Amino acid sequence: MIPFLDLKKINEPYETAFQEKLKVVLDNGWYVLGNEVAAFETNFANYCGTKFCVGVGNGFDALVLIFKGYFQLGKLQKGDEVIVPANTYIASILAILQADLIPVLVEPKLETYNINPDLISQKITSKTKAILVVHLYGQLAEMDALHKIAVANDLLVVEDAAQAHGAIRNQESVISNQKSSVAYSFYPGKNLGALGDAGAVTTNDLELAKVIQSLRNYGSETKYYNDYIGVNSRLDELQAAFLNVKLPFLDAENEKRRTIAKRYLSEIKNEKITLPFWDLSNNHVFHLFVIRTQNRTNLQDYLMQNGIQTVIHYPVPPHNQKALSDWNHLSFPITQKIHDEVLSLPISPVLTDDEVGFVVKIVNQWIF
Repeated sequence: MIPFLDLKKINEPYETAFQEKLKVVLDNGWYVLGNEVAAFETNFANYCGTKFCVGVGNGFDALVLIFKGYFQLGKLQKGDEVIVPANTYIASILAILQADLIPVLVEPKLETYNINPDLISQKITSKTKAILVVHLYGQLAEMDALHKIAVANDLLVVEDAAQAHGAIRNQESVISNQKSSVAYSFYPGKNLGALGDAGAVTTNDLELAKVIQSLRNYGSETKYYNDYIGVNSRLDELQAAFLNVKLPFLDAENEKRRTIAKRYLSEIKNEKITLPFWDLSNNHVFHLFVIRTQNRTNLQDYLMQNGIQTVIHYPVPPHNQKALSDWNHLSFPITQKIHDEVLSLPISPVLTDDEVGFVVKIVNQWIF
């Protein structure tokens, strides 16, 4: 069986270094917001080309704290509208709701699965104050076009980069830039994965960084003195230590993912299957390799019977979820089509050439 994602195998090369880091943390006797968190915040900010990084408990909290930080800075208020892709994992939308803001869903481009900039203007009202951009499956959204819209309408730009660690917008800068605040998740299955939940916010905005640093720690900058109504969402010292071990290898692992993606794109030749779009730049880190077919159940069963595990990301779009029942009447046909047809093939830095070849062979032999 070729597993969809073998986390044990992915983390095996780091086991000795993890053990050494564990001993360092134990010997230091400082387990919350210590040297390892501070080091990772510096290292990841440098990697992303931003001035500041704030480690938090998980990627969801990273999004919520960005919005709450903008509340404290007077840039958002309760009931403001946030443009967000209709085609996304529900966490993006839940973060907006958690922050007492109103999500406004916009359809994606079928080609890239990311939000369609051409459809945003018609959704902007006097209450629209931000765009939440999601870099789905590891591919950057069309940020130049989105920033032009944001500037023209005086909107904040928040990026959900939970699946896009290391994606490069151009040859000079990684995902973050001067006009955005970016939320990252380091959930174990991500391209840069911890051994548990972990997250971070990167930004060039000093005021926002300072507010989020306080908000993540009960709204306190100085112990027992609370400036804001905060939460407990601090990057764990041990998870930060593990991330410090893995970060230097992220680019190489992303390149391995791209190499596998190139093989899939060039070697899979089955007219029943739609392959993902990629312009061959480094704007895609292939957190997922997502194909589409109108006969998904049959294909998934066939692949499993032939020893290939796949996953559906995601079977039910947010607007059809029971939790968001007020939206169940809404129609987003492109989003619905994507959710009905997508299937993710195995892709990871530890997938062997032979395994890739086997996946290609079995997919090409599928007849329905």
